[in-house]
Amino acid sequence: MHSPAADIARRLAEDAEAVCRHYLTNGRKQGRYWVVGDVQNTPGRSLYVRLTGPIYGPGAAGKWTDSATGQHGDLLDLIALNMGITTLRDALDEARRFLSLPQTDRDRAANPPASRGSPEAARRLWAMGQPMSGTLAERYLAGRGLTGLGYLDSLRFHPNCFYWREDHALNDPPETWPALLAKVTDLDGRLTGLHRTWLDPATADKAPVIPPRKAMGNLLGYGVRIGKPVSVLAAGEGLETMLSLHLALPELPAVAALSANHLAALQLPADLRRLYIAVDADPAGLSAADQLAHRAIGAGIDAVHLSPCLGDINDDLRANGRDALRAHLRPQLAPEDAVTFLDHAED
Repeated sequence: MHSPAADIARRLAEDAEAVCRHYLTNGRKQGRYWVVGDVQNTPGRSLYVRLTGPIYGPGAAGKWTDSATGQHGDLLDLIALNMGITTLRDALDEARRFLSLPQTDRDRAANPPASRGSPEAARRLWAMGQPMSGTLAERYLAGRGLTGLGYLDSLRFHPNCFYWREDHALNDPPETWPALLAKVTDLDGRLTGLHRTWLDPATADKAPVIPPRKAMGNLLGYGVRIGKPVSVLAAGEGLETMLSLHLALPELPAVAALSANHLAALQLPADLRRLYIAVDADPAGLSAADQLAHRAIGAGIDAVHLSPCLGDINDDLRANGRDALRAHLRPQLAPEDAVTFLDHAED
């Protein structure tokens, strides 16, 4: 008797070219094969997917090999690797969605639907994201002066992320847009929520939906983290603000709280010695920075404001460039931190 995974893999193999055209859009058909760079859909020629052949055994349709890494498998394996899925259950769910197959009663009992906007829904969506490098999400960030960030493990890309408009009817299906995913975690690194920025594939800008950004899960006190703080940490509201600070000071751990209210309530590590607060130059941003600084000082933490020239640090980066941003930040840093985080970044 075949397992559910084997049955799904067989169904995928029966339409292997359609699978490849959906998940490996940067590849192309060459004879009996689909050729692409790797399972992450990088342009290239090292991964070969067999499009035709027997159902089982050597030369079977749907079998693939990456000659550069030695990885190999079937199309179910490929989908899981392509989407960053870590469990067989979630891989089967994704494959069934592609094949338009219903879930079985056993699947539904073992994997009940997560409530929309819940931490569990956030975890499942994050699991379906893929590395950001080479995707529309990386192009979107580059348009904001944020380049070379594909290595960050707090960011992923989803090519078809559901979007419900605020005025949608109860039974209306959601729209789908590509999206930049940002992982929200607690102080121990556990995922508590997710921030989504929907993108327009035609422009590599935000999608034409209102609002183009939404968060899900538990957010208050938590944030999107870049690096792990030891005794020094930078905190701010916006994701792009903190990514800009990371470009200027790549060794300085940072966290984006995603809103002024959440910044004011940000949980602080117990062993934190100095907190840099990236200020947004508007009334809400100034108030949140002051509230967080007051809390930090009360806990015995040195709190220092990092003030932009313009509205926020991303505005500064885009207007003046990274070197000018570093020069502007230098006198705002403690002397020892300027040596540690700024001078080392310029070496």
